[in-house]
Amino acid sequence: MRAFFNGLVLGIIVGVVAYWYLQKKAAEHPEAEQRYQQAAAQTMSNASVTAHSVSDALSAKLDTLDLSTDQIKSELSKTGQVVRRKAQDIGEAAVNTASDARAVAEIKTKYAEEPSLSVWKISVSCSQGHVKLSGTVKSPDDIGKAVALALDADGVRDVTSTIQVQQ
Repeated sequence: MRAFFNGLVLGIIVGVVAYWYLQKKAAEHPEAEQRYQQAAAQTMSNASVTAHSVSDALSAKLDTLDLSTDQIKSELSKTGQVVRRKAQDIGEAAVNTASDARAVAEIKTKYAEEPSLSVWKISVSCSQGHVKLSGTVKSPDDIGKAVALALDADGVRDVTSTIQVQQ
């Protein structure tokens, strides 16, 4: 997942540079304007396909982790928290403080990249790979996204969420 996001960021950077270059050349050569329009249309199409793929991947992850709206609401009403564990346990190896800080930073970065989640409204703490999330979101689906993205971070063993849906 990290490689995908790195590729996505690199693609965006390359796209911006290509846009600038094509704008400059289009101004110099009128026939280049038509080629520019074709390239821009292709880039827009590629971006749309990529965005759809990211959305499908996150939806599949939410389904796999049983993080549907109904399941989240049920767990919140019963226990006040949502807990999911990774399928593979990283064993009894101690996770040091630097690793925990790295996990928190990675999770916060993922939240910053997700438009429906606010880095400022979700608190993230990590101790020996055990992540705790608290704060508020706009919908139960956002709780699922927050838990799924946190589980995807390196060094995370499990995630406990007490995130509440904002009224």
